[in-house]
Amino acid sequence: MIKFSDCVNGMRTSEIRDLMSMAMKPEIITFAGGMPNNDLFPVKEIDEIYNGLDDATKKVGFQYGPTPGYPPLIESLKEYLRSKNLPVDSNDLIITSGSLQAINIIAKLFVNPGDTVITENPCFIGGTSAFKSYQANIVGIPLDSDGIIMDELKRAMENEAKDAKILYLSPYFHNPAGIIYSKKRKEELLKFLAGKELILIEDDPYSELYFNESDKDLTVPMKTIQPEPVPICYTGSFSKILGPGMRLGWLLATPEIINKAQLTKQSMDACSSTFTQVLADQFLRKGKLRPYVERLREIYSRRMKIMNDSLVKNMPPEAKWVVPKGGFYFWITLPEKVDALEVLKESMSKGAIFVIGRTFDPEGIKNNCFRLAFSHTPEDEIDKGVKIISEALKARL
Repeated sequence: MIKFSDCVNGMRTSEIRDLMSMAMKPEIITFAGGMPNNDLFPVKEIDEIYNGLDDATKKVGFQYGPTPGYPPLIESLKEYLRSKNLPVDSNDLIITSGSLQAINIIAKLFVNPGDTVITENPCFIGGTSAFKSYQANIVGIPLDSDGIIMDELKRAMENEAKDAKILYLSPYFHNPAGIIYSKKRKEELLKFLAGKELILIEDDPYSELYFNESDKDLTVPMKTIQPEPVPICYTGSFSKILGPGMRLGWLLATPEIINKAQLTKQSMDACSSTFTQVLADQFLRKGKLRPYVERLREIYSRRMKIMNDSLVKNMPPEAKWVVPKGGFYFWITLPEKVDALEVLKESMSKGAIFVIGRTFDPEGIKNNCFRLAFSHTPEDEIDKGVKIISEALKARL
């Protein structure tokens, strides 16, 4: 008889992964995948970059690279992060295979079986999966429209999470909740954390995707505030601002942490793709990132407005949501009695799918909510899909 390890036996499947096969059917309108639409990728720009490389650089791209990352990308990425006022001169940087690997590395560095990790609830499924793979005990803290609820966090850290090793947050256009932390909430959080013996993971894949320039100040990372009240591991990714298939993310942290992170990454994959690192480096150096992201902001802002208008027009009054200021997602909250899985089954039979709430609950229980991603869906299908989901919901009320 095959006997799997305790950490594998503790894993649970993700409804997102399970739905992807359904989402590939052309007749299905999908709001499930938190990813860009294929038509939005900068194919022409990448073609120009690759065709403009000399043969020596192309050959480097096919080779193994240093574990910390392709040196030119390290330098160009530092300049990009420096433009965001991040402390790149007093911290070190490592390139990872997506920001999820960065989270996984941090978990491996600090979590022993049975240790406590605090997350938001709802929480990015990749984060909870990474922590659970190291047999962490996860304590989820609820969110409001301004961020993690401080009274709930304080209560937990006085009780079941008093010995927590890590606090994991996604403060900027949260996946799945769609919110962005207010400046006041971040200040209150950092003041409370001062002197605590834990690591703060500030996960930031979406902050460049704000819709209005007036909201840009909300995207200033907590790690820019020096000195840090606790060690902050700042993680980011090219997945949402260039392409998820590049599989490139990063971790900015103290030299002590990055030194151990390099050892950990060596045991995972030795190095991230040199080929895509070469392309990402040139994308940054040639100044292509800024105009590309500006174009994405316009497109995602328009899609968000189309979805919000449709939600306002079609959803029953019992459904509640926060209008996102950026990112990819709407988080729809329903009365406690409503099971989002039943709504999904009805909606799927009529041709539209989404991701149910318990996917993002660290305990896999709370299910009177669901996530709608507008980033991947063609604009002319958004209203039709929302109508289908709204009718399915009304049938369950």
